Amino acid sequence: MPYDGRPLVVAVTGAAAGLGRLLAARLVDSPGVRRVLAIDERRGDVPGVHWRVLDVRDPAVSTRLRGVDVVVHLALDLGMESDPRARSAYNVRGTQTVLTAAAAAGVHRVVLCTSAMVYGALPDNEVPLAEDAELRATEEASLVGDLLEVERLGRRAPRAHPGLNVTVLRPAVVVGPGVDTVLTRHFEAPRLLVVSGSRPCWQFCHVDDLASALEYAVLGKVEGEVTVGCDGWLEQEEVEQLSGIRRMELPASLALGTAARLHRLGLTPAPAGDLAYTMYPWVVSGSRLHEAGWRPAHSNEEVLAELLAQVQGNHAVAGRRLGGKDAATTLGAAGATVALVGTAALVRRARRRRRA
Repeated sequence: MPYDGRPLVVAVTGAAAGLGRLLAARLVDSPGVRRVLAIDERRGDVPGVHWRVLDVRDPAVSTRLRGVDVVVHLALDLGMESDPRARSAYNVRGTQTVLTAAAAAGVHRVVLCTSAMVYGALPDNEVPLAEDAELRATEEASLVGDLLEVERLGRRAPRAHPGLNVTVLRPAVVVGPGVDTVLTRHFEAPRLLVVSGSRPCWQFCHVDDLASALEYAVLGKVEGEVTVGCDGWLEQEEVEQLSGIRRMELPASLALGTAARLHRLGLTPAPAGDLAYTMYPWVVSGSRLHEAGWRPAHSNEEVLAELLAQVQGNHAVAGRRLGGKDAATTLGAAGATVALVGTAALVRRARRRRRA
């Protein structure tokens, strides 16, 4: 669907790297965009943009947004190794500041990007989930809790600042160059963990498709809460067949108990609750984007193949990337004992360090 409105001035936060860099470069070539302001704590290498180097938590960002029509806020700390409290403080304060600054500068639209994980992964989820489905994710000390708070801020902003429109994109499992999450690391394991009695459904979202969906939001072709991902999904058996990685099936009590212990000892980046996203479906429909004429350029099969190529040579158990001695010990085990041997060794090592 071609854009027939006036060319826009768009600001992108977090534009020096990752998705922000990809989007900023895409918007430079968009016929619906007249000018792109790139905001980050360091100057990036995207040609054709106008750089504003500052921290998004700085209230002075409002002066940088004068004359801007749309702000895409992508300056979020999503790193698994970040301190959870510092990460949450950055994400919440940054989002609050950008929303307030945008309203003060007369910006008409703010686009946020969270994750379809905010719907939660539950055994009774519909497949696929509609955009207006209830958000049932838990708020453990994880990235999902941060994203739920970002969404709450986005819902409150138009009430506090009439005239400000907020659009939220919720992608499926994002895959692409430089993307490193607990879900992409799931495919770095020697065996694919499957919890007994669970029903995994895998849906991916290539980062290029996410950038094109964000462009639709920038141009106002979609509004409100918008889900984005490849068409359809893959059952666990299909993933195993395509990847060539065999499963390791464990009882729920053992899998969740081990994950909880490892996280409590600080050995894994994600809380045990995040294991649900590998157990139960959280597939999304993408219906609002489809109705606007958008289609993904990548299939689930293609994105899975790219993911497997990207993680080749990496080794992880329960989201913890292993190297050197850890990897040799864990991968030396065989069959269904692989992850248990590896995680048990890590627990014992941590306990010895604590007693020392």
